[in-house]
Amino acid sequence: MINLAPQPFNSQRPVEERSLRQIAGSTAHNSLHQPLSSRSQHVPLEVGAIPRQRRTDAAPPNRSFFQGAQNIQTGDLQFIDANHVIIHPQTESVDGWELLLKNTAPNALHNSRARYDAPKCDEDTRVEVTGEIMTFIENWDGPQRLLCMTGAAGSGKSALQQTTAERCGTKNTLGASFFFSATDPSRNIMDPVVPTIAYQLGRRSPEVKRLINAAVEEDPLIFSQSLQDQMATLVVGPFERLGSEGLDLSTLPYVILIDGLDECSGEDSQAELLMAIRECLLADHLPFRIFIASRPEWAIRTALAPGGYLHALAYHIQLSDKYDASGDMRRYLQRRFHALSSRTGNPHWFTQNDIDRLVSAASGQFVYVAMAFNYISERRASPAERLKIVLNWTPHDRQKARPFEALDILYRNILSTAKNAYEAVDSNGDRDFLLLFRIHHLNISMKSWSWRFSANGLSMVLGLETGGEEELFSDLRSLLTLEKNDSGDLTLRLYHKSFSDFLDEESRAKALFVPRSHLYPHLESREDAEFHLLRVLADSARHLPDIVLEAHSSQAVGGIGIGHELAEFTQKGGWHKLDKSMSALYPSEDAAVILKFCDKWWSVWEEHELRRIEFLLKR
Repeated sequence: MINLAPQPFNSQRPVEERSLRQIAGSTAHNSLHQPLSSRSQHVPLEVGAIPRQRRTDAAPPNRSFFQGAQNIQTGDLQFIDANHVIIHPQTESVDGWELLLKNTAPNALHNSRARYDAPKCDEDTRVEVTGEIMTFIENWDGPQRLLCMTGAAGSGKSALQQTTAERCGTKNTLGASFFFSATDPSRNIMDPVVPTIAYQLGRRSPEVKRLINAAVEEDPLIFSQSLQDQMATLVVGPFERLGSEGLDLSTLPYVILIDGLDECSGEDSQAELLMAIRECLLADHLPFRIFIASRPEWAIRTALAPGGYLHALAYHIQLSDKYDASGDMRRYLQRRFHALSSRTGNPHWFTQNDIDRLVSAASGQFVYVAMAFNYISERRASPAERLKIVLNWTPHDRQKARPFEALDILYRNILSTAKNAYEAVDSNGDRDFLLLFRIHHLNISMKSWSWRFSANGLSMVLGLETGGEEELFSDLRSLLTLEKNDSGDLTLRLYHKSFSDFLDEESRAKALFVPRSHLYPHLESREDAEFHLLRVLADSARHLPDIVLEAHSSQAVGGIGIGHELAEFTQKGGWHKLDKSMSALYPSEDAAVILKFCDKWWSVWEEHELRRIEFLLKR
């Protein structure tokens, strides 16, 4: 048994001595010693830590840890000065590849499960444009390394991108793809674009992966830096390093596909990506071929315009009338309708005329026929019955069937985005975007009108500044275009009839609907609208009386009359009076009468034309 003589407590005794005495007492299982003051601390030591030498001006006092004790066996007990131990903090190592993965967007990959059954081109469809795309990608001697494809909403851009991705994947040339989606928060922002591209490039090459991993470990904060810095560090740097080591870069997968740039939030972010691509990826010593598809919205439209920073660097494909998709849509429907025949048990459940009507209604919009087929091919419904619904569908509030609801959502998203962007400009704060746009739409949609304003002329009537129509339509270029006529005036043209139908139907446009009854009062409220409107009416005066009288004289046709008020106005020389008075700026009170009169006449004339056509068809 160890005999330890208890010593009186000395508060002046060094802390380390008291601590070790406590340790010694504990080691000897001596219950006579009570725990020391809370000032005594047990400091965890790093393995291998070396105590520093204590600095002191005086000689250390003589000390004995076991005064009075006899027959002590200390074993492996060591003296440690706990007040002078250096603690080294542990530093976690960074795994660059794991950190990269945390910043990617898996849903954006062309083969992501989130994009299951993504649209793509049938084998014998879009042959011309897919051939043009693949020729560009595989032409190493071509002067350009960037391909930009723009097209209207629903024109099939994503299907072409998906097809390109799969073909390049088969040929082992696909380096990376990124498919934006406005409705997916993980891929409607710019943050994951470069990491996702870098991940795919590294996954296809162990050498590239090694260098990307090292780059991230060297700078773990790279993902918070600008897109250009990220691209230079994670993409360009590794490829340049391999090139300097003698690797033939053309042996690596080199195609980079970016779809739906317009669906990335923020025009500035879109422009930043385009600029980063220009500055980083288009160098001659790099192997990349980049293919970007987008609606012709502001960022890419201005970059590709004459004088834009991508104009001379990009090969531009515009999905317009040059690539007529009507034949492709017919083949698409014929193949799929025939495939449904086994389910119906009737190979004659559709006709060629049915297909032609669907293609005509699509007006070049591939997404239209795709949505129609998705509705018709519903598993638990009759294809023949659903085909009838699509062909005869006229929307109204109580109608349950909505085969084109997805298309309406697309239109509403585009239109509301354009409205918010236009009205956010301080000089446009007091303007109603939807009202102005609907007046322009009405101007081109009334087929019975014998005259129309030019788009720039109507902007002047509406009190917009010169070129105001360009600003008004700036964010709707995926749905419409402005075309110049021979006289230099601008004419508005909508790409798709379905968009015009959407604007005219409240059950489809919902909160974005503007009834026609709201349009004329706005025109009349314009101080200068009367002069410009009457000027156009006067220019048409020589034609309108003949039209009116012809319609009035043929009132027996179909039992429809054009109205005695209008005929009387014409017979009494009203148009001559209007033409003559224009030189004196027609009085406003008379102008108001004419406006009211014309409003009534247009609706009567439109009804007359419809009835006349019905009458002729019945003959």
